[in-house]
Amino acid sequence: MARVILLLGGARSGKSSLAERWARERGGDRVLFVATAEPLDEEMRQRIERHQRSRPSSWRTVEAPTHVGPALAQAYAGEKVVVLDCVTLWVGNVLLQEEARGEENVREVMLQQVDALKQVVDTLPTELILVSNEVGMGVVPPTRLGRLYRDLLGEVNQQLARFADEVYLLVAGLPWRLKPAGGGPGDGT
Repeated sequence: MARVILLLGGARSGKSSLAERWARERGGDRVLFVATAEPLDEEMRQRIERHQRSRPSSWRTVEAPTHVGPALAQAYAGEKVVVLDCVTLWVGNVLLQEEARGEENVREVMLQQVDALKQVVDTLPTELILVSNEVGMGVVPPTRLGRLYRDLLGEVNQQLARFADEVYLLVAGLPWRLKPAGGGPGDGT
């Protein structure tokens, strides 16, 4: 069974940097990176390239914009650490793929995919670091699709936090341990 760490925070809070640092420290060259971003425009393509350059070339990468669990199961080859970056885009990808079929279908499909990830994680002897945005602390989105996304990501984050062994909230690059309770930047993170 994998040890699961969930890193939550706002945009540019330091989640990905911390995930990569911990993966280097704990997994060395034996890291699998699960990427959910798709280069749908030039800005996103450049962003993906920057992220790729920040990772060691020895790490293996699997691209999985949706159906992350099956992709992880197929790609896993005994790596010490798996980084999934990021849940935020995974939820957005599923939402955009399924939205035409209705809100309840989107929710059902997304929660099935989270359950599939959990089933895979339960079989792997690795450490899994999940990166996700916390989007529920800001203003209420002005569009129906924006509200659906915020609500769905919030529900997915709750599901992931339930089965995670550790959960951290990052603010200004500082990790605050939420689960197990207590701790923060001075606790050895």
